[in-house]
Amino acid sequence: MPTDAADIILFGPTKPTIVNGLKAHRLTQATTLQEVADLSPAIAATVRGVGVAGLVKMDRAMFARFPKLEIVSTFGVGYDHIDTACARERGIVVTNTPDVLTEETADTALALLLCTARDFINGERYVRDGEWAKKPFPLSKATLRDRTVGIVGMGRIGQAIARRLEAMKVPVVYHSRRKNAEVANKYYANLMEMARDVDTLVVITPGGAETQNLINAEVLKALGSNGILINAARGSVVDEDALIAALKNGTIMAAGLDVFVKEPNVPQDLIAMKNVVLFPHLGSASVYTRNAMDQLVADNLNAWFAGKAPLTPVAETPPSISKFRS
Repeated sequence: MPTDAADIILFGPTKPTIVNGLKAHRLTQATTLQEVADLSPAIAATVRGVGVAGLVKMDRAMFARFPKLEIVSTFGVGYDHIDTACARERGIVVTNTPDVLTEETADTALALLLCTARDFINGERYVRDGEWAKKPFPLSKATLRDRTVGIVGMGRIGQAIARRLEAMKVPVVYHSRRKNAEVANKYYANLMEMARDVDTLVVITPGGAETQNLINAEVLKALGSNGILINAARGSVVDEDALIAALKNGTIMAAGLDVFVKEPNVPQDLIAMKNVVLFPHLGSASVYTRNAMDQLVADNLNAWFAGKAPLTPVAETPPSISKFRS
């Protein structure tokens, strides 16, 4: 791989850590959708690297605009906004930013579960509204003391959530596409079977076509009237209409959601219900962790253009990068 400066485009908001990290290269920024649309063919023809910090989907049409593209470095652990099949066909490497956000996201999922099960958000509002002086806050209907949590997706973040729950003496089982040999928890190959056996589901599986509406009306019915659903994955993984219906008719007890189908637009039905805790996609949202994610976006591009293997290539990355590995 060449080691000279490369032409790179950064899609999304201006992020000083990424910009400073790429100062050795010729960087073009497109911070709005209009700026993306206005990119000239002359600029696109020279681009060898793309950083994705927001705004755009890297679909076939977008890939076609950059004939010399070699690598796409995207912000975040999820990469369902990138057509990895097209990238592989064209020999383009795709990287994401795992690991650096694992613990932060696991913290968020646990906080969401605690707030949902113990009704902490409504308790905080009760104090602010002056109601506590009038009468005690009602006892929470749920607790973690008598629950079993089923984690849907036992990757890095799922395992970090499991560690936290086990430290709290909460039993944990899991479902994923395949059994993880490094995980001792009970594995369910069948999601419905797990939903019937537990009373709490924590969803932390990747988004995309394979998991679209994975948590549907049937799964929610299997979870039962004492059930709690936590979604810290992608909004698309849960059938939002089915969830709203299940919460309204008592099919499940409560839900805690950090992600939604059409973010940042949240259905009014969810906002109106007191048995739902809503977070504004807080998963990795601390200054410390977002800076680490930004740095990894830049580090992947810098490694590639220095003739080295990218630090965190996704599973669909072209096999040609194997030549970098010892």
